[in-house]
Amino acid sequence: MKFPTNQSLWALLIGGALLTATSCKKDDNEDTTPTPTPSASFTLTDVGNNTTKVEGSTDGNYTFTANKKWLLQGFVYVNEGATLTIEPGTIIKGDKDSKGTLIIKRGAKINAVGTSASPIVFTSNQPAGSRDYGDWGGIIICGKANNNQPGGEAVIEGGPDAMYGGGNNPNDADNSGSMRYVRIEFPGIAFQPNQEINGLTLGAVGSGTTIDHIQVSYSGDDSYEWFGGTVNVKNIVAFRGWDDDLDTDNGFRGRVQFAACLRDPNIADQSGSNGFESDNDASGSTTSPYTKPVFSNVSIFGPYTVSAGAPNSQFKRGAHIRRNSRCNVHNSVIAGYPTGVLIDGSLSEADATSGELQIRNTIVAGCPSSLEVVSGSTFDIAAWFNTSGFGNSVLPNVSDLGLPTLFTLTSPDLLPNGGSPLLSGADFSSSNLGDAFFEHVSFRGAFGTDNWTSGWCNWDPQNTAY
Repeated sequence: MKFPTNQSLWALLIGGALLTATSCKKDDNEDTTPTPTPSASFTLTDVGNNTTKVEGSTDGNYTFTANKKWLLQGFVYVNEGATLTIEPGTIIKGDKDSKGTLIIKRGAKINAVGTSASPIVFTSNQPAGSRDYGDWGGIIICGKANNNQPGGEAVIEGGPDAMYGGGNNPNDADNSGSMRYVRIEFPGIAFQPNQEINGLTLGAVGSGTTIDHIQVSYSGDDSYEWFGGTVNVKNIVAFRGWDDDLDTDNGFRGRVQFAACLRDPNIADQSGSNGFESDNDASGSTTSPYTKPVFSNVSIFGPYTVSAGAPNSQFKRGAHIRRNSRCNVHNSVIAGYPTGVLIDGSLSEADATSGELQIRNTIVAGCPSSLEVVSGSTFDIAAWFNTSGFGNSVLPNVSDLGLPTLFTLTSPDLLPNGGSPLLSGADFSSSNLGDAFFEHVSFRGAFGTDNWTSGWCNWDPQNTAY
């Protein structure tokens, strides 16, 4: 995520985006009934090849069925009170020229529940072999949970006519529906400068929402970005993204377990590409609620895990925690980035010292500069990271992790070999992890002996015939 440098520019960008997007407004809410409400529904056009083009918005429940393909034209909205249901195995494509994007507005729901054998696929409308980063917009879900924006709400990044946050009546248990076994391929576009649509954008989404088994591939911006909210997420993949893999901002306080991030060493963003990027807000203020997510069992595999050669110079850090973020990372591995962990700024350093920001039982491996602070800081990050009882360690080489070898991007073998230090050392005794959401496993990183990506993930969507 790239923040505007002043509020006037922010307001100008949002204003322009609102004028552009107003003509294609929409909404959605959850219901198992697949019949569309006759009034105020999508504009649908048969474009041949068993494909229906979808435009506009819906105020009523609607179902994308698996017996045809669906093409998103421009900003497609599901409005408050409506639910968009998507059947297992459904293929939805995004139009490139109009930046096709699906937006679930506040008070609407998405019910996109695939299976391992029949995942739901959002992908490019370009032919196999011609697909690229940012071929369409992506998926944006807006909820009513708390965040730290002025007034408790804001226009979602990326240009849509959609607000996130509950304002004066936030609901941290808000339910925006369910997404399970869903692939999101070739999304992520810059609608305007500093107004990017990510692969999956979650704006103040509440903990009543279910999100698990999601793969975002070839995103033209961040793979995942959370703006406030409390949604909990499991079993996600960020594959060959352009900017950051896991970006948290504006008071996000949800929990994430089992996340695998794998990069193409040749592709990185001019703003600097990271695994984790975390901010309290754009100015690094002390506004609450603080950005304080809890991540456990994350594998951040950077460019040196794929290629022995020099990666794109814009790759930066496996974890960049800054601007008063209180991000917490447990039982994870950060490998193959130029810098492993950067704690950036006096407020985040103070959060680390006080224990509000924690990195525990985590391995940093194969990073030329393992641990860093900004120039001039007196914070001793090495002493902090290696504190007795924290369970952290630094390994000099990626090979020390006991992974199969350098990864092949089209068929990565993600499971650690026998004897790998990743197969043990997890610890769930922290109060951060004292919740039924977290599965208590012995391994660190996203994988033990079970490859939960099998069957539904696609490592070569460029050449898949949809």
